[in-house]
Amino acid sequence: MIGKLSLYLGAALPLIWGVSHLLPTQGVIRGFGDINQNNKYIILMEWIVEGVALIFTGTLVVIVTWIDPVNIVSIAVYVVSSCFLVIMAIVSIFTGFKINFLPFRMCPLIFTVSAILISVGWISLK
Repeated sequence: MIGKLSLYLGAALPLIWGVSHLLPTQGVIRGFGDINQNNKYIILMEWIVEGVALIFTGTLVVIVTWIDPVNIVSIAVYVVSSCFLVIMAIVSIFTGFKINFLPFRMCPLIFTVSAILISVGWISLK
């Protein structure tokens, strides 16, 4: 029971964070002030891609956990998702963590906790 709960909680964090990442997209772009249209599109694309990647990761973990949490494909999803979240945490430490805005500074913590929860979840199902 603790394994599945941990997996679902670990999946919920990036899923919710990804959705909350997409909501302020236009405000973020406006926050850059007077920049050219190409730069606005680059920021828009990158902002959306990160949100969608987080939503996809959380959704994928939920789906494989719901279908069959102990088969080899599910375990592969858990390992790859945890690695992805650790990489995102490292990138966030060197980028967003330096910004004096609390949501950006929370990213490494959220990604790391999610990776730990997913890892603990699938290991406890063994």
